[in-house]
Amino acid sequence: MAQNWTPSSWRQKPIQQLPEFPDKAALAATEAQLATFPPLVFAGEARRLKKQLASVAEGNAFLLQGGDCAESFVEHGADNIRDFFRSFLQMAVVLTYGAQLPVVKVGRIAGQFAKPRSSNVEVQGGVELPSYRGDIINGIEFSPESRIPDPERQMMAYRQSAATLNLLRAFAMGGYANLENVHKWMLGFVKDSPQGERYRKLADRISETMDFMTAIGITSENQPSLRETDFFTSHEALLLGYEEAFTRVDSTSGDWYATSGHMLWIGDRTRQLDHAHVEYFRGIKNPIGLKCGPSLQPDNLIELIDALNPANEAGRLTLICRFGHDKVAENLPKLIRAVEREGKKVVWSCDPMHGNTITLNNYKTRPFERILSEVESFFQIHRAEGTHPGGIHIEMTGKDVTECTGGARAVSAGDLQDRYHTHCDPRLNADQALELAFLLAERMKSGRDEKRMVVNG
Repeated sequence: MAQNWTPSSWRQKPIQQLPEFPDKAALAATEAQLATFPPLVFAGEARRLKKQLASVAEGNAFLLQGGDCAESFVEHGADNIRDFFRSFLQMAVVLTYGAQLPVVKVGRIAGQFAKPRSSNVEVQGGVELPSYRGDIINGIEFSPESRIPDPERQMMAYRQSAATLNLLRAFAMGGYANLENVHKWMLGFVKDSPQGERYRKLADRISETMDFMTAIGITSENQPSLRETDFFTSHEALLLGYEEAFTRVDSTSGDWYATSGHMLWIGDRTRQLDHAHVEYFRGIKNPIGLKCGPSLQPDNLIELIDALNPANEAGRLTLICRFGHDKVAENLPKLIRAVEREGKKVVWSCDPMHGNTITLNNYKTRPFERILSEVESFFQIHRAEGTHPGGIHIEMTGKDVTECTGGARAVSAGDLQDRYHTHCDPRLNADQALELAFLLAERMKSGRDEKRMVVNG
């Protein structure tokens, strides 16, 4: 157990990005009630994810982490969850087939409700109000009443997370993820795109392989791995009072686990070594992530790793790098070299979204070519350093939105207004996400072929 740590010891530390709740008594009552609610996830599931991430850290698997920028109460529905899951499965099967590596599947879902903000206030038409910080805290509507932080929203976030998790578990374990359904995962609006055709051809090859396996007696009935998949949840643990309420002792190990999600991460704005978020994270036993932006220096990263993973346990810590396409070459190599020099076991993951946000026609957007450029640089640098580019962390949706420009079926600046639905930051639509998966699979395959050539001399 972490020294001098309790689930509430973070309260004695300075904290960033904490909203000011006007009714402290109501906040305390809400947190006390949440602490009596059943956990959303279980310690054994978190341990299973940590074991799979250890495989990623060792270069034997790949992490696919993705989902909504910020979940909303209004858009919660079975169809949206299903379409996200279908899109995610498509990406995973493309990566698995192309890279010939197991893919660890982690969604930004069932808990991704709180968002850090660069400013505490938002100004519209000369009116200044508190910033929207995610549906778990306040409302997106630009009105004084909506923007007041409301503890009751945490109750709604819990109920929505529970309902979402229930459906995801049913999809993952109840037959929907069966590889025999590989053709059925195609979303309608993707069918006529270039990615739809590529996916159809890959699905045909998988179906042929499944037919062969059936002929020799290997079926989804006698091989559960063909019909079921592990799917884990994750979110940025920003609202620490909510997280504390779901921090529970595991009866089998006696360790403390966050039970609001399988994997939690610390944002780039809240990773100060002596602040509340690092204090909270050092005591939970879940696999955790740390966002690494351009301001993070190598020595500071090593200090954070020592605080968050003192046992140097593989699978415990994922470094989620978010630099921007034009800053990767300057920042990533020095971090990799520091980690390698100190012998630290980490998963290296690329977040190509957050450093590539621009404004076009008064809309925040992310050009697909910049996203792809950051991913390319991430892979090239790891190849040059002899390390494993272990994963990707993206904001995506299964819906046909027009929020990120570019892609094979190009979204233009003029298209942004058509279906711009995000509550916060722009997301890849299912077509763009699938295109990214194919490009990633090609890079991973070429990297594997290069390794074979070196080994075979």
